[in-house]
Amino acid sequence: MSEERAPRTMPETLPIFPLTGVLLLPRGRLPLNIFEPRYLAMTRDAIEGDHLIGMVQPTDPNQSLAGKPPVYPTGCAGLISSFAETEDGRLLITLTGLSRFRIRDELPLLRGYRRVTPDWTDFARDLAGEEEAAFDRERLLKGLGVYFDRHRIQANSDALNTVRGERLVASIAMLCPFEPSEKQALLEAADLGARARLLTAIVEMAGLAPPADGGGIRH
Repeated sequence: MSEERAPRTMPETLPIFPLTGVLLLPRGRLPLNIFEPRYLAMTRDAIEGDHLIGMVQPTDPNQSLAGKPPVYPTGCAGLISSFAETEDGRLLITLTGLSRFRIRDELPLLRGYRRVTPDWTDFARDLAGEEEAAFDRERLLKGLGVYFDRHRIQANSDALNTVRGERLVASIAMLCPFEPSEKQALLEAADLGARARLLTAIVEMAGLAPPADGGGIRH
């Protein structure tokens, strides 16, 4: 499937996929391996519809996802920009972030998956295209160097030095194993400048902490 264009009008109903520690940002790209029956149903319905899925985080990372755990009121909708089905029936998809939303109401389950009425009002600028903002890129990269060394994460330094500002911030925010609450704070940052400053603070603080057992990025 080729990448679709973002819809001009965002929908009034949106399926949500609650995943702890998983962050999607506007224009970020998130690969997902879909295997649970309810989320297979959700993804197939989205593919047949407007290709949109909302990523949200449960408010309690330790709560089981078997039921309907409470979720943060702010998430990010992503467009299914590619998908493939495996021989064992899984769906491998990529979501490209479009816009954040606030949950106005939650609707009854449909085929086992959750749906909400989203409010897009506060995030109209997310659909306006790539953001530009002045932030201390050198400080961020310095903090990342310490953080990567401390947590035994390998990174392409040439790519980090040349990638555009928004893509740098989004990639680091989405891929690094920050705490779920930190991921949520990055999502809710007002704009790219605020997100970059928060990201810098997070990596500088995390760079001082001992690495988690096993190290490396888990995805």
